[in-house]
Amino acid sequence: MEVFTHSKTPILFVLLLATFINMALGQGTRVGFYRTTCPRAEAIVQAAVQSAIRSNPTIAPGLLRMSFHDCFVNGCDASILIDGTSTEKTAGPNSLLRGFEVIDAAKTQLETICPGVVSCADILALAARDSVVQAGGTGWAVPTGRRDGLVSRAADTANLPAFNDPINVQIRKFTDKGLNTQDLVALSGAHTIGTAACALFSYRLYNFNNTNGPDPTINQAFLPQLRNLCPNGGDGSSRVALDTGSVNNFDNSYYANLRSGRGVLESDAVLWNDPTTQRFVQRFLGLRGLLGLRFNVEFGRSMVKMGNIELKTGAQGEIRRVCNAIN
Repeated sequence: MEVFTHSKTPILFVLLLATFINMALGQGTRVGFYRTTCPRAEAIVQAAVQSAIRSNPTIAPGLLRMSFHDCFVNGCDASILIDGTSTEKTAGPNSLLRGFEVIDAAKTQLETICPGVVSCADILALAARDSVVQAGGTGWAVPTGRRDGLVSRAADTANLPAFNDPINVQIRKFTDKGLNTQDLVALSGAHTIGTAACALFSYRLYNFNNTNGPDPTINQAFLPQLRNLCPNGGDGSSRVALDTGSVNNFDNSYYANLRSGRGVLESDAVLWNDPTTQRFVQRFLGLRGLLGLRFNVEFGRSMVKMGNIELKTGAQGEIRRVCNAIN
């Protein structure tokens, strides 16, 4: 039997201390985090999402956008869900998000069978994946184990990716979150489902960059369609499909529309117009003999990366009792 000498004791102490610190702070996310503590967690979230989307297909893009907007502001910590007069939910970029009631419904069920176990942050991450599946996309294994954040401020949303960001700004915002250019192009593909309000892009149709004319990169056959849907001076809240001809189907047709000058938002259109990002659009389309990228697969990989932005685990957060309020 080995007897520890005095010289080994400090090493043992350090190892034990590191173990206790890791237990306190958490080990990060992992697939199957709730396998023993709440085995039905993922099934309950999936059922809530399925029910909601069957009744209203617009819930799918709503939950997916909500996940993005949560993760890009202080990490994926469900701070987007908090009610209040100056929380993230009240900020301009989040004013049109939908699907909060789906997260609440799943949480209510989970608190009944596994009280205090499943975080709202994980519910949102799972719901985003399940929304993609319900829209015809491919699922992916979602690592779980996040904690819910303790802060939610509208002011923190100022650096969210915006509908009119030039490509260099988009790349910088993604890089700041540990995401690369391929992640940017892949995650932008979320716009294969859902709609945008005319107010977010009508400037491209009539007075782009104060030219008194349209954005010249818009397909000339597509321009009259957009103008018909969004008349000059018309209702800015009217909504238009982001992926023409495929608004409810999660597929790579979004990239084909970008190539054809049919990107609706300026931030989408520039992905084709700039060579830095165009090559990834081409790869998602399998163009020019380039090594192709499978959109559904790469989207899932990028979602997992995004899901680990500024991760909160262990003592760094809490498990909320309700998702719209800090304990």
